[in-house]
Amino acid sequence: MKKSNKLKVFSDPIYGFIRIPDAQLFNLIAHPYFQRLRRISQMGLSYLVYPGAHHTRFHHAMGSMYLMQQAIQVLRFKKNEITEEEGVALLTAILLHDIGHGPFSHAMEHSIVEGINHEEISLAFMEALNVEFNGNLSMAIDIFKGTYPKKYLNQLVSSQLDMDRLDYLKRDSFYTGVFEGNINAERLISMLNVHNDSLVVEEKGIYSVEKFLMARRFMYWQVYLHKTGIVAEQLLIKILQRAKELHRSGKIVEASTALSFFIDKPIDPVSFDAHALQVFANLDDIDILSAIKHWRHHEDLVLSNLCQMVLDRRLLKIRLQNEKIEQEEYQLKLSRVVSHYNCSKEEARYFVFKGIIANTAYDLDDQSIHILNKNGRINDVTDTSDDFNLKALARTVSKYYLCYPLLDD
Repeated sequence: MKKSNKLKVFSDPIYGFIRIPDAQLFNLIAHPYFQRLRRISQMGLSYLVYPGAHHTRFHHAMGSMYLMQQAIQVLRFKKNEITEEEGVALLTAILLHDIGHGPFSHAMEHSIVEGINHEEISLAFMEALNVEFNGNLSMAIDIFKGTYPKKYLNQLVSSQLDMDRLDYLKRDSFYTGVFEGNINAERLISMLNVHNDSLVVEEKGIYSVEKFLMARRFMYWQVYLHKTGIVAEQLLIKILQRAKELHRSGKIVEASTALSFFIDKPIDPVSFDAHALQVFANLDDIDILSAIKHWRHHEDLVLSNLCQMVLDRRLLKIRLQNEKIEQEEYQLKLSRVVSHYNCSKEEARYFVFKGIIANTAYDLDDQSIHILNKNGRINDVTDTSDDFNLKALARTVSKYYLCYPLLDD
């Protein structure tokens, strides 16, 4: 592949100009694996709720790299040693941290490649790129996996206050217009420090951390777990599930070469080899949307109706509640669909289904956010903050949903 370092600056609507400080970083950005992220929606089908949410994983990766540059600068200023090689490795790790996302990001995770999350696929891409880049990504891979000796470097990439979260909250808030989710990422980064090889926030940054956690909670329930977004993404999952079922029964289900590969046979952790990775690298939102537009005219009632619902935004009704859905109600709605469409119960389950969603805004068991007090002591943010709501954020909140069509009597 021809290497180039002609372009060194990108213009970003959030941060302004993003500088690319290293030729290798630019060549990674120019690689087809990374350019694919331009065609992967950052927020799945959330644009059906928030029309501006059409930004991509490419935007997010670039923004995360920019914030990492700021974090490196701050930590070095505070006399924490980050060598030039470690700096490039950090930028590489955060740049590639989401390269394993498939079409519509989280919406179709585990639907295309079963039993493998996007972090594992990101690692597979990074290892493939490491071969192509003559082993120069080895340190970045170690940081990404958390095996590098300096633990806090991994925390900058993956923790409860990493550059990934700082960017996606700020970026998703901007593109959705939900300004309650906006955070002061620059302020938070300026408060970072290192203590005993662990990333900490200086005490004067406590209120910025409180705002960050509250914004995260708000964005999850108002945006990421919005009920309309949930039903739209569930329909996307059902569409691919039905396409696979029809294919297994011998029906013709036309799709792109890349999508057909994953429809043709189940791909799991065992069968996800180098060839499957290469095919996955050719798969993006366009394959899915093209298939849905074609399948809306399929002879199968289930597949065609599901596709029309997504394309025309005539979605199923969804109800969220704190208690489990009663089985009697579920069966009643299932029977109505069987009668209305003259279909089997198995087919009706594509239109009537229930589930559970859950969110923990702050996980006490997952690399807690530590506050460095003026006396040099370290405390968890929930023990330092005078905001009683933060302890409540550490509890998992679950809600149950029921999806079903509104039918004429």
